[in-house]
Amino acid sequence: MTTALTPDELATSDVDPFSHPVLADPLPMHAALRDAGPVVYLSRYGVYAMARYRDVHAALINWQDFQSAAGVGLSNFRYEKPWRPPSLLLEADPPQHDAPRRVLSKILGPRALHRLRDGWFAEAETLVEQVLSEAGTEFDAVAALAEAFPLRVFPDAVGISPHGREHLLPYGNHAFNAFGPDNDLVAKGAATVAENSAYVGRQCARDALTPDGFGARIWAASDRGEITPEQAPLVVRSLLTAGVDTTVHGLSAVLYAFATHPEQWQRLRAEPHLVRVAFDEAVRWESPVQTFFRTATTELTVGAGTQHPVTIPEGKKILMFLAAANRDPRRWADPDSFDLARDPSGHVGFGMGLHQCVGQHIARLESEALLTALARRVSTLELAGPVQREHNNTLRAWRSIPLRARTD
Repeated sequence: MTTALTPDELATSDVDPFSHPVLADPLPMHAALRDAGPVVYLSRYGVYAMARYRDVHAALINWQDFQSAAGVGLSNFRYEKPWRPPSLLLEADPPQHDAPRRVLSKILGPRALHRLRDGWFAEAETLVEQVLSEAGTEFDAVAALAEAFPLRVFPDAVGISPHGREHLLPYGNHAFNAFGPDNDLVAKGAATVAENSAYVGRQCARDALTPDGFGARIWAASDRGEITPEQAPLVVRSLLTAGVDTTVHGLSAVLYAFATHPEQWQRLRAEPHLVRVAFDEAVRWESPVQTFFRTATTELTVGAGTQHPVTIPEGKKILMFLAAANRDPRRWADPDSFDLARDPSGHVGFGMGLHQCVGQHIARLESEALLTALARRVSTLELAGPVQREHNNTLRAWRSIPLRARTD
């Protein structure tokens, strides 16, 4: 018979997951946390951490015990004059979460994807041709493709003005930084957060949106009573907060993966039906969203059935290491390799359960369009210089990926 370890007995680490050395290379920390046990106490922040796939997956689908409503960042969400309102999707649980999620799931469903598909594929062809003709064989994949394509098609689909879109990436970057501690990364974005947040807020108003986009459909749902008029702009904001940065870094990840695994690029060109597998494998391999917090709603036992289960007290924050779970050798064979022969389904890069990313199919369509256009024109991809990371408290982000492309 086993007895659950108390908080005083479990493995403890003084690692700082939000330090620059760890953000530059988190893999050694991930391995150490997985090996330490199902739960590790992070003494620097007084929170618990979970890094094994089995435990992270189980917690993500158990919203009743691991709540999001207290905030998915290190601190409980503060409502006194916040620079952004809480997300009705990411930072809410049932019943408050249900209606907004239901509305957005319908709006971003298969019919929407079907309507967007041809236009996005044409836009991807145009962008790739433009990059190859203007930049030649060498270009920065982040600026030229991974940022340019989502900023070209997604805000159009939401229905916001083409003017001012330069605010979207710094706004999202600060939003994800704010889920961590109040460190230098948060301070860096503080100077422009008011301006960027005000811009995003203006785009969420009914009269700022085109009549045929996702935003207008969200407002139409409020007219039908499916959500309230007060909820409508918050749902639009959720799209703009989570729908750009994560896709940018997902596209960056898959482009980097192919540049460093040339044999996989050749396989994709030979078997273009693997294009969707490629994106999900890159999301598993790189995990653009590295972490999210949950809060225990009651005293919890994690790792039941193992030799050393752990008790987490009620009200304590738990840091879910999605990226560590996605490379857990207990779940994945050869987890550190990027391999199109793998079935990556089940990865937690988009979350899991009730709070799984509602826009994940939009991101997949963007990747499918861009990779398909590239595969038609580019025979080989390789790095043309050292890559640069953009450190973020939550995201595995990129600043630059110099690529060299040889065209057919």
